[in-house]
Amino acid sequence: MIYTLDHLRHWREAPGDLNPPIRLGILGDPVEHSRSPEMQNAALQHCAMEMQYVRFQIASDELPEALRLARENDFIGLNLTVPHKVAAVALIDECDELATNIGAINTLRVRENKLIGLNTDGLGFSRALREAFSVDLRDLRVLLLGAGGTARAIAFQCALEKCERLVIANRDAEKARQLAEKLRPHFSGPRVLGPVARLEAAALSDGTLSFQIANTDLVVNATSVGLNATDSSPLSTHILAPHLLVFDTVYREGKTPLMRAAEEAGARACDGRSMLLHQGAAAFEIWFGRPAPIELMRAALTTGHSERSRGIP
Repeated sequence: MIYTLDHLRHWREAPGDLNPPIRLGILGDPVEHSRSPEMQNAALQHCAMEMQYVRFQIASDELPEALRLARENDFIGLNLTVPHKVAAVALIDECDELATNIGAINTLRVRENKLIGLNTDGLGFSRALREAFSVDLRDLRVLLLGAGGTARAIAFQCALEKCERLVIANRDAEKARQLAEKLRPHFSGPRVLGPVARLEAAALSDGTLSFQIANTDLVVNATSVGLNATDSSPLSTHILAPHLLVFDTVYREGKTPLMRAAEEAGARACDGRSMLLHQGAAAFEIWFGRPAPIELMRAALTTGHSERSRGIP
């Protein structure tokens, strides 16, 4: 079941009486695709924690009220997905330093009636990248598609791990430029890469990026393009090349459009499920102050562990 703002408004009635109670959830629009409940409920059950994690379909204009109601209804924590990661920063009580610098949050914990924002996306991405391709960001020239909440976290992770080169490409090129300027102090070191700069912003189009591909090792899609069944790839097959590693933060049943385009071009590609796993494990550790049962969470994502085993309708 997917819950709504109206459910939160009447939380002291059903479903607030479910046993075990709902104390965690993910807010998004859309949210139906999210696999977070599968892995988080498997972890909660394994650790004998008497609570549940569910999906909430929350539109952008509903977010302020949804966050207020989650706090009032004794939630322990939340995850945020598209399109809420940036907007939520202005709606909560505190952000940790990393989330403040990124300007986006994907994890909330409730402490002493305060909503505290954190960001586990960058760490999740870095761990997933090593798992998928056995490489470190420090060694890579990265082409990042997008400038929203997920892209900001990944861009900062690239900066923190001192990637060889970073190009941020977005349909709104001004947003890409603003993000690049925020990161520029991290790329002001002595390394020289010949005719190309270590940090650039660009428009997200095949014509603009065809030059960049030759100076790229890793392409990361941090947009939501590919989430819907009707979406095409954010980059076409003809612009991609066999030398590339392609990481799509989107995940869905089957391969994403970008994965299919990459494989047609002879490149190696993976989707965002491993990133989902690692950022989710980090969120679990934030909420409960204990190691997450990560292999069990991985198995739940792989096998489609049923939420109904915990009594979720």
